[in-house]
Amino acid sequence: MENGKRLNFYPDIMIAIISEKPSVGMDIARVVGADTRNDGYCSGNGYMVTWALGHLVSLAMPDTYGYTKTEEEDLPILPDPFRLVSRQIRTDRGMVTDIAASKQLKVIESVFNRCDSIIVATDCAREGELIFRWIYDFLGCTKPFRRLWISSLTDEAIRKGLEELKDGSEYDSLYAAADSRAKADWLVGMNASRALAIVSGSSNNSIGRVQTPTLAMICSRYRENRSFVSTPYWQLHVTLNGGTSHRRFFHPATFDDRQKAEAAYRSLSPDSLATVTKVERRKTLQQPPLLYDLTALQKDCNVYLDLPAAKTLDIAQSLYEKKLISYPRTGSRYIPHDVMACVPGLLERIMAMPGFATSAGILDFARLNTRSVDDSKVTDHHALITTGIAPEGLSEAEEAVYTLIAGRMLEAFSPCCEKELILMECRLDNMDFRSKSSLVVSPGWRGIFRRKEDRQDDEPETDEGTAVFAERDTVPVSGFGLARKKTVPRPLYTEATLLAAMETCGREIADEQAREAVKELGIGTPATRAAIITTLFKRDYIARSGKSIVPTEKGLHIYDAVKDMLVADVSLTGSWEKTLLQIERHTLGTETFMASITDYTRKATREILNLSLPAAAARTFTCPKCKTGHIIVREKSARCDNKGCGLTVYRRFLNKELTDQHLEQLFSSGSTRLIKGFKGKKGVAFDASVTFDAGFTLTLSFPKNGNGRKRK
Repeated sequence: MENGKRLNFYPDIMIAIISEKPSVGMDIARVVGADTRNDGYCSGNGYMVTWALGHLVSLAMPDTYGYTKTEEEDLPILPDPFRLVSRQIRTDRGMVTDIAASKQLKVIESVFNRCDSIIVATDCAREGELIFRWIYDFLGCTKPFRRLWISSLTDEAIRKGLEELKDGSEYDSLYAAADSRAKADWLVGMNASRALAIVSGSSNNSIGRVQTPTLAMICSRYRENRSFVSTPYWQLHVTLNGGTSHRRFFHPATFDDRQKAEAAYRSLSPDSLATVTKVERRKTLQQPPLLYDLTALQKDCNVYLDLPAAKTLDIAQSLYEKKLISYPRTGSRYIPHDVMACVPGLLERIMAMPGFATSAGILDFARLNTRSVDDSKVTDHHALITTGIAPEGLSEAEEAVYTLIAGRMLEAFSPCCEKELILMECRLDNMDFRSKSSLVVSPGWRGIFRRKEDRQDDEPETDEGTAVFAERDTVPVSGFGLARKKTVPRPLYTEATLLAAMETCGREIADEQAREAVKELGIGTPATRAAIITTLFKRDYIARSGKSIVPTEKGLHIYDAVKDMLVADVSLTGSWEKTLLQIERHTLGTETFMASITDYTRKATREILNLSLPAAAARTFTCPKCKTGHIIVREKSARCDNKGCGLTVYRRFLNKELTDQHLEQLFSSGSTRLIKGFKGKKGVAFDASVTFDAGFTLTLSFPKNGNGRKRK
């Protein structure tokens, strides 16, 4: 097949194909033989291939419905029906239509009008379906459409998918779930944020259906950690001599009272003999980990590579678009049996990589571990796997993430780790002591990376000795001791542990009945959790302290205001995620969900409006321009109170909202820290600092090394 010329299955009609991104669209165009490049689309061989630029269409803002001001009597705002608009961006003049989005929408409309039918090739998930459906509805299109559903972007996968197109109506429930989720987030976020702006006197805050429960988790853990009062306890141990080796035994109970601990210690005689009363030895198997879904990958990338969740998603998406891995936004850690048929070949290619040369002796291709193979546990997309295409020209970060995914495949299909567990008990001076140890007999899958983090609870971190005794042995005591220890609080969240908590937040609920009801629920989805964490950082609600995540003063203030309200209720938000899944699986109608969201919005808005919060106090700085006046920081701007000076800084600069911290940095040192995600005229993102020029006009300053300037 040359450039996909045989893929014109319908030679007498013109078919439109729409992808989510230009790069994907061009790959598909090459495969189907649409070789002619045009402005915003490719054509040829009976196809016209165009693309979105992410979300080209979005839900309209309140001013579209006539709510131009934030007034208490207007809340809650409950659009019926919701309106769709061409994507808008925030500027100094407020929200305006994104020119690039508007232009591409016209291209898509022209392509659709000239074609007989449409093939939907946006990402195969809720958001991908939503991107297309909103474009389709916004344009008033009525052309029939079919769905291309693939899990990788290899030429083979695209060709196979085009041969197995499904009617678009089969994905109506997927669209319904995505549409309901977007409208729910609009209702809760827009109304709660406006209500908070009214009672706080500041609009520089936001509340969301998922972000606020996540903030509540971070703040409550922080408060618990900082208020924890450590209490001491004592542990008694003895060491028995086994000739050339030894073994340490511990008293099974700890002492909360120092005097009792010291009395027990003094009762032991240095020249005593201990009698071994019990010896148990048994073999155990430690199963290999399952294949990665997105959340598991993000957790490991944070632990081993120190990558934020959002960065991991960006890298995984890049690897996907380079055809090196399967679809990354998956929530499944399993593959079906038909995919398993390709696994041996993929594993052979992975073992050819320099970093995995030693894996050849671990894998047994005649008896591959099939723990990760289960058709019933595969959702819309199977677990993350490689595609077999050799990686070339990867960045350091891309190579590191790819290596983790490839290594996890080797681990998942490797034999179990075989261990021997040893339990021994002895009696000394009428006191019982116990020793537990674990010996790795055959490392199995643990031989892939050889990480100490793979250690289980039965494998002690310290060397307690290797001596082995027989029952009824009488063994001399070579030493004994009393160790003072103390209780420690639960650690602060890292991004890895926060992702895990968001995935299983139901387990953190205090009420036993409520916890049991929602223990398997999470908040957000694998594809959205990273964005939620990023939003909390952007709002200056949370900050990094080493690898830990801590709330800022602003974040704690918001938490204290809403912690007892519906909007911060983890269990309720988690139950909605379950409801969205029911919509997706055809077991629940959207009307039921949206009715509950509307009711919730009314209650949450009323709760926030009933808060009594002092107006945000104005912050002042010495004016860097006139040196005599003071800068008064308010909701939308910061101004010098010296009328003869006139220095004014608006919070909105280009596409970014300057936070209180940014303004403090600007007025105290003349420049902010590096701010990520500015947008250029052509839509290219870049990082820069905001600074004053000689005339005290805001301008941009770029890193000297240029590393963060432009990002695609």
